[in-house]
Parts: sequence; C-alpha cells; structure tokens
Amino acid sequence: MFSRGIRGAITVDEDSQDLLEKAAVELYSKMIEANSVNTEDISHIIFTMTKDLKSAFPAKFIRRNFKIQYVPLLCVNEMDIEPSLKKCLRILMVVNTDKKQDEIKHIYLGATKILRSDLVNN
Repeated sequence: MFSRGIRGAITVDEDSQDLLEKAAVELYSKMIEANSVNTEDISHIIFTMTKDLKSAFPAKFIRRNFKIQYVPLLCVNEMDIEPSLKKCLRILMVVNTDKKQDEIKHIYLGATKILRSDLVNN
C-alpha cells in the first residue's frame, strides 16, 4: 500500500457559507467517488482557499456532511500570487491505496480546469 495525494479544486461565485458548503461537499464527493476512497483509508486532508474566501472553514462542512471524526483536517490560505484564480477552494487528500500515481483521478471543476489541464481528463 502507498500514500497517494488526490488533488481537487472548485470555485464559488461569492464568499458565503452556503456556497462554500455546497462547493466543498461537491468537490469532496467527486474526489471520493472517482477514486473509490474509503474514509478509513484517508490519512489527512488539507484545504486551501484564496484570500477572498473567509466566511467559513471547509473542513467543518466535510465533518458535518460525511461524519468524518478521526481524519485530521487542516484549513490554510492559498498563496496570494497575481494573477491567480479567485474564490478558489482546493483540496489535497492523502490516502493509503494500492493505486499507482497515474491511476489517481484528480478533480478540477468548472473554471479550475485551467489549473491542471494536463490532469482534467485523467
């Protein structure tokens, strides 16, 4: 078994708790589904958000909607580099898996497809 990183990103139209919750849940769900991840195989998850998103911690929504109690979750700010995608939530999920690196499916939704266009159809 190996530790593998699964990346994901999504944008929201405005900084609101409702929109952040919807985006976090959608992104996390698609990452789990695409990679057939079981909660007990998740080592940890790091959430980053651009500085224009500050109404809520995305980890709170994942804990609440998916009943994840023992997985360490961390929320941090994304570096503020210009020009960069605005109102963007990113997830780095580290999982234990037998999959090879090129078998991992990274999820980039909507406008975030420009971040890693080489991985969008992975």
